[in-house]
Amino acid sequence: MGCRNRVVAALTTMLHGWRRHALLLVMLASVTAYLGFVLWTGWDSVIHAIAQIGWRVTLLALALSLVNYVLRFVRWQLYLTQLGHTLPYLEHFKIYMAGFSMTIVPGKVGETIRSVFLKAHGVDYAKSVAVFFSEQGSNLISMVLLAALGAWAYPAAQPFVLGLSAVLVLILILLQQTQLLHALDSLSARRLPAKLARIIHALITTVHHAGRCLRFPILPVGIIIGVLAWGAEGLALYWILQSLDVTISLQTALFIYAFSMLVGAVSFLPGGLGGVEASMVALLMFYQLDQAHAVAVTLLVRLTTLWFAIALGGVALTQIKSQN
Repeated sequence: MGCRNRVVAALTTMLHGWRRHALLLVMLASVTAYLGFVLWTGWDSVIHAIAQIGWRVTLLALALSLVNYVLRFVRWQLYLTQLGHTLPYLEHFKIYMAGFSMTIVPGKVGETIRSVFLKAHGVDYAKSVAVFFSEQGSNLISMVLLAALGAWAYPAAQPFVLGLSAVLVLILILLQQTQLLHALDSLSARRLPAKLARIIHALITTVHHAGRCLRFPILPVGIIIGVLAWGAEGLALYWILQSLDVTISLQTALFIYAFSMLVGAVSFLPGGLGGVEASMVALLMFYQLDQAHAVAVTLLVRLTTLWFAIALGGVALTQIKSQN
């Protein structure tokens, strides 16, 4: 009963106040930006392009997004198992999906919600946050690999992909330096005020747990799952383009999708909003799509990926709230 009360209290805190206003503000800004994008391009042209794509391809894109979510959940479960926790599959899946409900809120509240729910199942915050960062790291590596498939044909993307690859390799190396982490922990305990030392200890503990998820043999498994998951959404982009009779290879479609997602990720904007859309439209136009079709494809991709995930996350969050 105490766990349930804590969950309800945490949810009340997170879903009210500035975070709720931030969620509504970001949603309003997104709708306004999308409408502005469409009006600037030409309402009739964009609507006609979306109609050309059709509902069958849209349903296929939604199905591939579901594949993405399920695969990423499998990896999340794998990481949590690596840290010594196994939860009932269905309950854990709802917790995982609920995290998507807050994707567009500044401050990364999504993983905080998961952490609260997992805490009620005996998973401490250091481990759940470590799993979140491990997942994000694995996502970045997977998307860099997918982006590398077509970066050779788009020279402007090469420095970005290579630079991000170097940063990720450096982070992976640092995560495995357990002796250095222990030394920093001991040093902070001796030299710093107790309160600050406790904060640093919590951070180092989280980093240590993340390192356990991002080492062999589990590292390549997580990356392969990530490539398949994000490749599924890249495949959706490819089929959307095929429905418009656009001659773009699967390799190029995967590059366009992955590179756009990477730009959104490093922009640190909620859900990558703005960065993903601008990059995808620019790349599609580089590959000879007219502006109306580029905007239509981008909007449909975002609706069937980001906004579909947010909607499903809202359903999962509502179910969990009703249970508690």
